[in-house]
Amino acid sequence: MKRVLTLSFRNKELPPFSCEFGERRRVLDLPLIAWLTLIWVLLWSTLSWANVITGAVVSVAVCLAFPLPRVDLGLRLHPWGILCLAGYLLYDMYTSGVRVTRQIFDGEAHRAAVIGVPLRCRSDLMLAATAVAVSNVPGGSIVEVRRATATVFLHVLDADRPAALEAARRSVWRMEELTVRAFGTRDEIDRVGQPPPGPARSGPGRGTA
Repeated sequence: MKRVLTLSFRNKELPPFSCEFGERRRVLDLPLIAWLTLIWVLLWSTLSWANVITGAVVSVAVCLAFPLPRVDLGLRLHPWGILCLAGYLLYDMYTSGVRVTRQIFDGEAHRAAVIGVPLRCRSDLMLAATAVAVSNVPGGSIVEVRRATATVFLHVLDADRPAALEAARRSVWRMEELTVRAFGTRDEIDRVGQPPPGPARSGPGRGTA
């Protein structure tokens, strides 16, 4: 007996939070249906079960009549990975904040630098997510993301010692790994399991350490 409705957690080929409907295998995007239902309720200006049910039926009918092309953004949700990423972000924000505070009050002058860190994943989504995660931590900020080479350029406050620069690179690679294990595809997770690449070389007119 064929299934009339198949949810995405039963079929890994479907986009996240979607379902496959009917013999013609129409894919319904559940967040889109929820959004259209909300718009329907707002248009009627009355929150009631009748409006919610009617809005959901109309939304499904619209999605079946005018199906959108299947687009996979490469986003996956791994609950354990998300928890690990959130915990590491909180820990890194605290320790980095303490370190930056000590640098401010120790009275010593520190040399800053911009370093290039090549990443292992080349998808736009993972590049952007890693850059955002790194920028949320005090002590370093992303000044440029070079898509062609999957390289992020990081401004580092403490560049007095080569060991500090290497630690900054390892921190970016660690953040990339946690981000990919939280939101990446299986292929991307396999990529971050490999050793990180060597330091990026400076581009024309750019000084990197």
